[in-house]
Amino acid sequence: MLAIFLKTLPFFAVIGLGYLAGRFRVFTAEGTAYLTKFVFYFALSAMLFGFAAHLDLAAIFSWRFVWAYFLASLLIWLLVAGVALLRGAKAEEAVFEAHAAITGNLGFLGIPMLVLLLGKEAVGPVLLVLAVDLLVFSSALTLLVTGLREARMSLAIFRVLAVGLLSNPMIVSVLLGILWGMTGWNLPGPVNEFLTLLGAAATPCALFAIGASLVGRSAERVEVAVWLTFAKLVLHPGAVALSALWLFGVEPYAAGVMIAAAALPVAGNVFILAQHYRVAPQRISTAILISTAVSVLTVTGVIALVEGL
Repeated sequence: MLAIFLKTLPFFAVIGLGYLAGRFRVFTAEGTAYLTKFVFYFALSAMLFGFAAHLDLAAIFSWRFVWAYFLASLLIWLLVAGVALLRGAKAEEAVFEAHAAITGNLGFLGIPMLVLLLGKEAVGPVLLVLAVDLLVFSSALTLLVTGLREARMSLAIFRVLAVGLLSNPMIVSVLLGILWGMTGWNLPGPVNEFLTLLGAAATPCALFAIGASLVGRSAERVEVAVWLTFAKLVLHPGAVALSALWLFGVEPYAAGVMIAAAALPVAGNVFILAQHYRVAPQRISTAILISTAVSVLTVTGVIALVEGL
């Protein structure tokens, strides 16, 4: 456990450094926004394209894996949404709380950390988890919130959804990388070096940006945020573990990566969506802050457990 903690500590130390830089105004909110854009549109995209271009899709894709993660996540989604409705929350708020409880910070924290800690073989399972999160649950969020507001479904909603998916650089970079990999061609030397150099900036910059973005987050409905943190850091990986190892019998290494991915803190893009739709942004912001702080210990524990699978 101590050895794993020492391995994960540098990742969270960079997050802490980013927080201190923002807290003492060495790094402004505007600077954080631009750094986040650099990571999202350039560095992380280069990393994902490079990973995907070297993947054998047929070798890594598994319906058993996908169903195990999807059904476990859906169970937690329904549980958290149901608790919110019983508490008297509006339907839109229930949808966002449920989304926060199953959407981990895979892009900025999970991909760089899990690949370095669990090995390059973790890339395939991580990308499958990312695909389910983005293509299924993020799409469902958009459809549900828009449908609740308009009280009906229309073709315009699906058009907005399609544009949103195709404008997401993580999705586009993975798809382009897979398409390149299917050709069987090696990336030209200079292109590969360019992607490697740019992608190497993703890990430190993403972690720094996470920390800096936590500055100025005011607390609201702390008790709800604590519940969402518990659901994300404990219930979600627990449900995924039961589903992957007991119900579907996923291969142990892939199951371990899936469980570790499920144990990540609430993703920052949930807050961006909450702000966009004006649905409980402060509540989600508080959940991100608390879950990120607590995950220093919980993620370490989960990774220590899955390394023994």
